[in-house]
Amino acid sequence: MTTASLIGWTALSAIVPGAAHLRAGKRRTGFIMLAFFGALLIAAVIYGLQFLGNAGAAVRQSTLTTVMVGAGAGALAWFALIAMSYMALRPERLPRKGQVVSGIVVGVLCVSVMAPFALTATTIKTAGDLLDDVFVPQPGGPSPSPIRAEDPWNGRKRVNFLLIGADAAGNREGVRTDSMTVASVNLVTGNTVLFSLPRNLQYVRFPASSPMHKQFPNGFNAEGQGLLNAVWYYADNNPQLMGGKNRGPEALKDAIGYTLGLNIDYYAMVDMFGFARLIDAIGGLRIRVEQDVPWGGHFGTAGTIKAGYRKLNGEEVLWYGRSRVNSDDFSRMARQRCVIGALAQQASPTTVLANFNRIAAAARHMFRTDIPRDLLEHLVPVGLKVKDAKITSLQFVPPTIYTGNPDWAKIRLLTRKAIRESTADSRTAAAGVTASPSGTGTGGASASGSPTASAAATPSAGVTASRPTRPVTPTPNDKAADSLSEICGF
Repeated sequence: MTTASLIGWTALSAIVPGAAHLRAGKRRTGFIMLAFFGALLIAAVIYGLQFLGNAGAAVRQSTLTTVMVGAGAGALAWFALIAMSYMALRPERLPRKGQVVSGIVVGVLCVSVMAPFALTATTIKTAGDLLDDVFVPQPGGPSPSPIRAEDPWNGRKRVNFLLIGADAAGNREGVRTDSMTVASVNLVTGNTVLFSLPRNLQYVRFPASSPMHKQFPNGFNAEGQGLLNAVWYYADNNPQLMGGKNRGPEALKDAIGYTLGLNIDYYAMVDMFGFARLIDAIGGLRIRVEQDVPWGGHFGTAGTIKAGYRKLNGEEVLWYGRSRVNSDDFSRMARQRCVIGALAQQASPTTVLANFNRIAAAARHMFRTDIPRDLLEHLVPVGLKVKDAKITSLQFVPPTIYTGNPDWAKIRLLTRKAIRESTADSRTAAAGVTASPSGTGTGGASASGSPTASAAATPSAGVTASRPTRPVTPTPNDKAADSLSEICGF
């Protein structure tokens, strides 16, 4: 046997285990190895097929541990296979030069066959650490309710997530929630309505069950203005009022839920500058920029995001969503919704897997949420539905809603209308689903204790406003809720 053929048969054994032994005349050993490694491959395929219909099971702690251990065992098994195949071909019969060359090549081959398994184990370890860092209760915060595998949503057909963008500028103390959007998701179809609330919405009310209601029975008025984006900060700085530390999320969920007439089930907060790193990690976002968006300071001297359908990097996406030049809060809200929609549609599983380590590094310290770790496996299939479902959007901005003197009944009415329209989509109707705006899934949104809705329950209560006057707002306010695909040009 020549040096080249010995190397070739050894390499073939990495793909067809036992091939080298069969070539060497050790038929029994060759067939045993072929059967053993074939059984391993079949078992791995069968194990993987179970996740096709249940993608969420892939993020279970037990699954991650199994895959990581299996990858380690696979690396050792294929290393041993290459070494045994090489020895079965009796390299000592080669000339001295052939022995040296074949030994070096086979050594490299041994390391090479271990590399995919090592990469798999490292990626799984990174994923596990990321999930453990993100999906962990905050010290002092309320304990999450146990998740029942047979009914993780407690009978609900709709779940409401509060998505928060926190501006972590260096001159700020504490958490300031500058971007607040509620994603109301139909669990059956994935149809989603995004409700954007202005940061400067004033004098929000709290339900009677909230400790903040006792402090502010006539509406939140801390710091003389009572802006919505100060609720979290105030609650965190007054733990004696909230009954514990890190209760800012609960106070904000109470305020926004009562404002919309919804039950806010969970929140997820992302640091704005960390978000830019996340966008870079997935390779940027494709966004239709309606008009030039200057950014930097008060006059936009740092640069301009040119109008057109273009791919923006992390810094550009960040400034597209938060630039104040020739823009007001409502224009920024509209652009931020487009960013959320673009991310939901463009961050495909393939993109996430291809850039996973970069995404994990960017995400580890930028997220904060009260979603329980055990709920994640049930949340993954919902996220996959949302990606391909209908996403509509509604923002409560002038002249529909005046932030200094909000019409609370009108806000609730528009919220219910937007959810009804989303539920009436043909796919939902075909499924026979009756969705509820509240988190209970048992009826209409409750507005108990709120201003009477009779004045708002008229045809004129619909959104009839014209386009905002600011030049960089991509969202016309002429419908109760509009499709993000149409608004943002995805």
